Amino acid sequence: MKKEKIIIVEGPQGAGKTTITDYLRNTLPYTNLYRLSGISDSTKAGLEKVNKYYETLLDYMKKLENININLLFDRTFFSEEAYCRLGFKEYSFTESYNKFLEKLDNLDFEIYYFNLYLDDESEFEKRLNREGKAEIKYAKFNVENSIKQQNMYKELAKEIEEKTKNIKVINFNSNRQLSEIFKEIDEIIDNKEHK
Repeated sequence: MKKEKIIIVEGPQGAGKTTITDYLRNTLPYTNLYRLSGISDSTKAGLEKVNKYYETLLDYMKKLENININLLFDRTFFSEEAYCRLGFKEYSFTESYNKFLEKLDNLDFEIYYFNLYLDDESEFEKRLNREGKAEIKYAKFNVENSIKQQNMYKELAKEIEEKTKNIKVINFNSNRQLSEIFKEIDEIIDNKEHK
């Protein structure tokens, strides 16, 4: 029997996470979408809250093993690590991050980590200036921040590939036509229902 999937979509602001997760939610049967915003407390006191938040999330994922539901995430603890490494938070999350990464890697799911990026960085300007774009309080939208985030997510993706055995890392250029993007995603995750 085929395992259920955990699909995590990460990447810088403006890379297309919302578009891709909305597509997957609407085309991959039995899929629940979780759009996480993290914890707004960027002080050292926020670290305890963040740890509790992601510990609870991973326990929840564990409880959902083998019940025929796919879990789709628009950001998870990878974003927390990226923002901490970039200096947006007053604390280091790396110790917790490594623990959570190991827990995720040991879950009984088919696990996909999509690292979205734009091969043409000038595209960030167009995307970030769209009306109605959500904003993270401690990481203002601007092209420079998105490029820094993109580089950090690439670094994280490489580390995930090196440290894990069950997480399929997909570095995914989302600066293409939507039909091309969706077709490639369907092939990667074997979305037969939508092919």
